[in-house]
Amino acid sequence: TGTAREARAEFWTTYGRPTVVFPTNRPGRRRVLPAIVERTEAAKWDRVVTEIEREHDRGRPVLVGAPSIRESERLSALLDERGIAHRVLNARRHAEEASIVSEAGQPGRVTVATNMAGRGTDIVLGEGVAERGGLHVVATAFHDSARVDRQLVGRGARQGDPGSARIIASLEDTLVARLARWLAPVAAMAPAGLRPLLFRAAQRRARTAARAQRRHVLDADERLDEALAFTGVEH
Repeated sequence: TGTAREARAEFWTTYGRPTVVFPTNRPGRRRVLPAIVERTEAAKWDRVVTEIEREHDRGRPVLVGAPSIRESERLSALLDERGIAHRVLNARRHAEEASIVSEAGQPGRVTVATNMAGRGTDIVLGEGVAERGGLHVVATAFHDSARVDRQLVGRGARQGDPGSARIIASLEDTLVARLARWLAPVAAMAPAGLRPLLFRAAQRRARTAARAQRRHVLDADERLDEALAFTGVEH
C-alpha cells in the first residue's frame, strides 16, 4: 500500500498480515502547508475563498475538496460573489468528471469537487504552471480518517510535479460535533496553531471505533464459520 500505513498495526493484529509501504514513483515535491482551523464555519468559508483568490491571482490552478454536494454548491455561490470563475464537480455532474478533473491543472483554473469525485484521473499541469508552484489543493474539512485527508492532498504534486496543499477547517465541522464536541470550547481559546490537534484527537477516536467494529464483524464471521463447521453446513 501507499496510503494505508496508519492501519499497519490492525492489519497485523487482526488479519495476521504484514504491510509493505510502497514509495512514490518519483521524489515528492509537495509542500503541505500548516492547517488552519477557524472558530466558526462562516469564518472557515471566508478563509477558503481568500486562499483560492490569492492563488488564482498568481495564475496557479486550485483544486478544492468539499465533503458534500451541499458544501460544494455553497462554496460555488461564494466564489460567484467574488467573481472567481470556476467549475463544480460533484455527483450531479458525474458524466463530466474525468474531463473536468483532467483540466484542473490549467493556469488559473479553479475546480471545486466533492472529495471522491474524479478519482483516478491524472491532473496534468498546463504550460507555465510548474514555474508558478504547481497545483494548489485546498481541503475544506478534516475527515474521520487521516488517510482520506492524505488522499485528497495527494491529488496534487503527483509524479514529481511541484504543488502545495492546505487543510482549512472550523470548530463547527461535523467531525468535532460527533466526536470531540467537549473539546471545542477549549480549542476555541487555544492558540490557532494548536487547534488542529483537536481534529487529530477526534480522528483517533474515529479510528478506534472503526477498528473495534471491524474486529467485531470478523469475530462474528469466525463464530459463524465454527458453528457451520460443527453442523456440517457450508456457506
